[in-house]
Amino acid sequence: MYTDDARVLGLIGTTFRTAGLPSIRVTVPAALAERAVAAWQDDAGELDDGRVLPRHEDPAARLQRHRAGALALIGLSITESGKLDADGNTVVDLSPELVGVAMDAAGDHLRR
Repeated sequence: MYTDDARVLGLIGTTFRTAGLPSIRVTVPAALAERAVAAWQDDAGELDDGRVLPRHEDPAARLQRHRAGALALIGLSITESGKLDADGNTVVDLSPELVGVAMDAAGDHLRR
């Protein structure tokens, strides 16, 4: 029923990716910024550990893997260009795609 709508949304997303959208400045609470940086450090340390993707990955596992990757990329952005604000939180410019993935994950988290 929603297959065509999902396909059209994907096509719109493709145009957004090629449009060169500007970064979005966000404030990440200190404890969450630390967790994102830790995810990046863990991920960076395992880049050459010989892991391979499973041949058959169910959609839920794939989504979790992609979200973990997005968290690590947020951690990389914080490491490279994050600045502390007066409250000790981190201000960082993120790609709209990373912001969207985080907001999508928030929607799932709130439904639980």
